[in-house]
Amino acid sequence: MAEAGTGFLEQLKSCIVWSWTYLWTVWFFIVLFLVYILRPLEPAMFGTESSLSMFLNTLTPKFYVALTGTSSLISGLILIFEWWYFRKYGTSFIEQVSVSHLRPLLGGVDNNSSNNSNSSNGDSDSNRQSVSECKVWRNPLNLFRGAEYNRYTWVTGREPLTYYDMNLSAQDHQTFFTCDSDHLRPADAIMQKAWRERNPQARISAAHEALEINEIRSRVEVPLIASSTIWEIKLLPKCATAYILLAEEEATTIAEAEKLFKQALKAGDGCYRRSQQLQHHGSQYEAQHRRDTNVLVYIKRRLAMCARRLGRTREAVKMMRDLMKEFPLLSMFNIHENLLEALLELQAYADVQAVLAKYDDISLPKSATICYTAALLKARAVSDKFSPEAASRRGLSTAEMNAVEAIHRAVEFNPHVPKYLLEMKSLILPPEHILKRGDSEAIAYAFFHLAHWKRVEGALNLLHCTWEGTFRMIPYPLEKGHLFYPYPICTETADRELLPSFHEVSVYPKKELPFFILFTAGLCSFTAMLALLTHQFPELMGVFAKAFLSTLFAPLNFVMEKVESILPSSLWHQLTRI
Repeated sequence: MAEAGTGFLEQLKSCIVWSWTYLWTVWFFIVLFLVYILRPLEPAMFGTESSLSMFLNTLTPKFYVALTGTSSLISGLILIFEWWYFRKYGTSFIEQVSVSHLRPLLGGVDNNSSNNSNSSNGDSDSNRQSVSECKVWRNPLNLFRGAEYNRYTWVTGREPLTYYDMNLSAQDHQTFFTCDSDHLRPADAIMQKAWRERNPQARISAAHEALEINEIRSRVEVPLIASSTIWEIKLLPKCATAYILLAEEEATTIAEAEKLFKQALKAGDGCYRRSQQLQHHGSQYEAQHRRDTNVLVYIKRRLAMCARRLGRTREAVKMMRDLMKEFPLLSMFNIHENLLEALLELQAYADVQAVLAKYDDISLPKSATICYTAALLKARAVSDKFSPEAASRRGLSTAEMNAVEAIHRAVEFNPHVPKYLLEMKSLILPPEHILKRGDSEAIAYAFFHLAHWKRVEGALNLLHCTWEGTFRMIPYPLEKGHLFYPYPICTETADRELLPSFHEVSVYPKKELPFFILFTAGLCSFTAMLALLTHQFPELMGVFAKAFLSTLFAPLNFVMEKVESILPSSLWHQLTRI
């Protein structure tokens, strides 16, 4: 049924497009028909001024009411259809038909036909770009659910996370913290089900159950010497992922979360060392080692974030550097963005520049943190002495030009960030996932980096004076880019899924109403007003209408008189008969 309905709508749309394509021919024949019908009025229309006045005097106010009312009705119907089409497809129907069908007739270039030769390569490249740009990434600076997100809910009564965002987190946890051999260990089997639970209390109860089962099974009696009566108690490792879940969701403070993550580190480090020794014994052991590596990296990264939250920034920096040295290939966690934020807090700008030199590379994916941090460093060199009045008089120096270009580069990558940094738009808690170049990434960046921009004297002033210049460089960001490829059109839809409903999603480029919607709206309002005034004041509006039509036809009468004086009367009579 759904496919049949969709097919019917597509057929209806194609029929309407076809009818509008040839509507100009219908209008032409209607004009010819009206000329034929109004032949008896020829002397009045093209005669002397007195005959024209006589024709206008025969028109009653009812005629003007009907004329203006009909015009208002037709323009209103066109307005309703144009508005519906714009809301559904994001463009004007009349404009789309004009561009796609009338431009080739007028000698324009058809973009579709001109690009057919490159469609085989271009389509695949654009598809790859759109898929990579519309991919949702894990927020490297995401908050703790129990200690931060839940506390916000308790205070305000609002949910800062959407179901879509939490569902993506559940998928990440299943990918990073589970493997095919989890069913062999009861605690891991319970946690495998816990990551799929939607109810937070059910997840927390499952984590406690996994720890209790592991505690019961952890004491195993083994003989010290074969065939001996002397026994020892061997402690088996605890479930690290259970501690992770409790630290993320049950702990109500960062200090409690840190304690649980330290317990998780003891359990996870033991599992990692054992699986490291057995990883080459088969694919099953290799999968276990990969899972244990992800668990260990996640725990250490969250411990570093706990230290950063608790004010131990230098300790956090050391932990992040050690983690990046120990696991240099795990770039999917984007630990360098955590490191950049901590270094900016320490005002270690030389170290920040060293990190940027490594990760701000053309071959590596960009982010708002990379682009805007690079702009902040260049703005820092000139912002304290920057004055827009002085710059307009003497021009920009080389350092100021570099700073402005860096800001333009950052704004082109993510145009939503400046409004949050300049506090033109209110901030909310960042989501657990972000869309690069989208509003969600802008919120995540500004939430942690606004203080760093405020700390640099004059940086926000320089940003305020220069960021809007980016849009003059890229007048059509959906079709072309300057330093990056065109701005993806999928960001608005994904951001609305990631961000809570009480937040007004920032849209770029902001959709402006097409000209034909504004034109039909004005025409509808104007003709409706004329109809109302004509109905209320028929005599006065009749005088105005006659005066307007007389003024309108005055140039035409002047031209006709000149033509009559030049051409022979017999030739003019034959032309009027035709």
